[in-house]
Amino acid sequence: MVSETAFEAAAESPWRIEVAAGTIVPHTDAVVRWQLLPGVGATVTFTGQVRRDSQAGDVSAIDLEHYPGMSERLLLQLLQDAAARWGIVAGEIVHRIGLVPAGETIVRVSVASAHRREAFEAAAGIMDTLKTSAPFWKREWINGQAHWVDAVKH
Repeated sequence: MVSETAFEAAAESPWRIEVAAGTIVPHTDAVVRWQLLPGVGATVTFTGQVRRDSQAGDVSAIDLEHYPGMSERLLLQLLQDAAARWGIVAGEIVHRIGLVPAGETIVRVSVASAHRREAFEAAAGIMDTLKTSAPFWKREWINGQAHWVDAVKH
């Protein structure tokens, strides 16, 4: 059973963003709170991890840099835009920076909405925009050498 306090916490702020220098867990406790919000019928969480291979070779890690202040504002704007477009009622984006070893989580996007289709579309839309427009820059480490990676639409 979830406490009344959990419901109050869920209603405080529907949006959460974080740029994290440390490990990101692939799940979020926020989803449990969001399920208590009126009208929520679906939650979706996407986690992206550092691939171990690229066209250039075997990846040991990536190094991520970002534009402090601007990154956070853009991430918040992505959630607000998703609310306007797909009707999500809550969401969070957590993005890692610094040196991230292959296989570790680099980004987590979670959303809550009335229906599953909107939740899936919102998570996908957020990721598509984040990958091409957010002020994060990535270098892949391959065979001890760093190579800058261009933003690519998928």
